[in-house]
Amino acid sequence: MSDTTAPAAPTRRARGGGGAARRAARTAVSVETAKYIERNVPNYEVLTEEALDVIEANAETVLADIGVNFVDNPAALERWKSVGATVEGERVRIPRGLARKLCATAPSQFTQCARNPERNVEIGGKNLVLAPVYGPPFVRDAEGGRRYATMDDFEKFVKLGYMSKWLHHSGGTVCEPTDVAVNKRHLDMLLAHMVYSDKPFMGSVTEPSRAQDSVDMCSILFGEDFVQNNTVMTSLININSPLTFDSIMMGALEVFAKNNQASIISPFIVGGAMAPVSIAGTLTQVLAEVLAGVAYSQIIRPGAPVIMGTFVTSIDMNSGAPTFGTPEASHITYGAGQLARRLGLPYRSAGSFCGS
Repeated sequence: MSDTTAPAAPTRRARGGGGAARRAARTAVSVETAKYIERNVPNYEVLTEEALDVIEANAETVLADIGVNFVDNPAALERWKSVGATVEGERVRIPRGLARKLCATAPSQFTQCARNPERNVEIGGKNLVLAPVYGPPFVRDAEGGRRYATMDDFEKFVKLGYMSKWLHHSGGTVCEPTDVAVNKRHLDMLLAHMVYSDKPFMGSVTEPSRAQDSVDMCSILFGEDFVQNNTVMTSLININSPLTFDSIMMGALEVFAKNNQASIISPFIVGGAMAPVSIAGTLTQVLAEVLAGVAYSQIIRPGAPVIMGTFVTSIDMNSGAPTFGTPEASHITYGAGQLARRLGLPYRSAGSFCGS
């Protein structure tokens, strides 16, 4: 509660314990959840130190010579000017070393608080937090086969995620409930995470006002002061690769960073279509985009929690279809993990790469 809230009227104190307490304890449903994983397995270093040096030097060249676009966002352009970047139209060129310097204030590890403090997770360092899938538009069941998802499906997936011992996080858009209007479905989705699970969850990013709705709902759930001083949400901020930061995603990032909530800065790349076809070239673009996005979050609020993310797959050069489960996707994911460790940032990636 904020300090301006009037004190509650005195009430008669109820007697603690007794039969009511015992009955509540017997009927309470408690689902066991394994603690987030503290990894002791050595990291898989697919790139040499020399290769990492080349990729970072080339990423700095991209930022300084080519630049990135911050579209439909005059305030962002002014913010970049204020820290020493060169702005021409909507193109921002970031001098060598500036993005790296700005990223230095991002924490290497932070706690995401859950409604149930026993479900809090440590993000970063050697900690591994497992979360459900994000964003499927379709679901499949034995009766209906493949179909568009509904809010009922969404709630069932949240409940299943809560019941899973090995999922530490409730996730975000575990499916897209198409039976609820776009301008309000984020409210129902976030409420489902709050009501049907007590694990950490993700907020809405589909429009800046919806990001603010997420912060406001968390302020009701946790208390406004608590939210401003603790991280209770993560959010997924995708970059419109190549090198474009749109006003919707950046507007949501601005809301989350300003309110001390975490953002996953994640390029969404299909190699060969939105990035160079080579692994090294794609990693160069990934790093350039992440550096610009993380740096911008720190311009908004130094110390705001942020996670380096990447979702990269490749394209079939014959058909133009995206391919999943390829060696290239794995190599880029491993390489991006090395770059995240080099930057001292938590890292979010996919796993279980396959074509299914």
